[in-house]
Amino acid sequence: MTAAAQGIGEAITQAFAEAGADVLATDIAADKLAAYDEVGGVRTARLDATDGQAVESLVASEAPFDVLVNAAGVVFNGTVLECSVDDWDRTFELNVRSMFLVSRAVLPGMRQKGNGSIVNIGSICAHRGLPNRFAYSASKAAVVGLTKSIAADFVGEGIRCNVIHPGTVQSPSLEGRIAAYDDPVAARAAFVARQPMGRLGRPEEIAAMALYLASDESVFTSGAQMNVDGGMTI
Repeated sequence: MTAAAQGIGEAITQAFAEAGADVLATDIAADKLAAYDEVGGVRTARLDATDGQAVESLVASEAPFDVLVNAAGVVFNGTVLECSVDDWDRTFELNVRSMFLVSRAVLPGMRQKGNGSIVNIGSICAHRGLPNRFAYSASKAAVVGLTKSIAADFVGEGIRCNVIHPGTVQSPSLEGRIAAYDDPVAARAAFVARQPMGRLGRPEEIAAMALYLASDESVFTSGAQMNVDGGMTI
């Protein structure tokens, strides 16, 4: 589990642990992982998921994984005209490269076992244009291609790969973006207004889908895009 320290990643970690899984929760923010010290079924490790050597070293020290959840990501605000090269590179490094590196490291163990489930966290922005999400939308569209390619390449070996597309979800990341606006109150109202259900999503609602995709109940599902978006794509 990457990006396990907060938000959607934290909710998924908690849901998996409550379901009885042995969870390895990773994040670059080691201090925030300390919150799991008293949580049964959860082990933690600091990991920069964009560092290929660190990823390979950690995976090599573990038994083969049954499930991988790729949740690391970042959002930069702006149009193509406002997107710097650094912001573009950082977006793809964290949103796409991390999934490539961790999936590549985990897949040999899954092949050895003859089964496995990879769950990627995408975004509704992958297939719906939203203002000021240029780099983010492009990166999440790339996640769709990454997901489908892995699914196609290993579908005959009992390994599945699916992507969850959340709508706007209450999270520390969202709170940080709202606080950056000149009028945070109006910004929050705008985020809520774009959700047809009239509210923000909850991290636990994304976690429920991740748990389903990780479980045997979804063994006939691979290469799928699961929208958990409050009706944004109706």
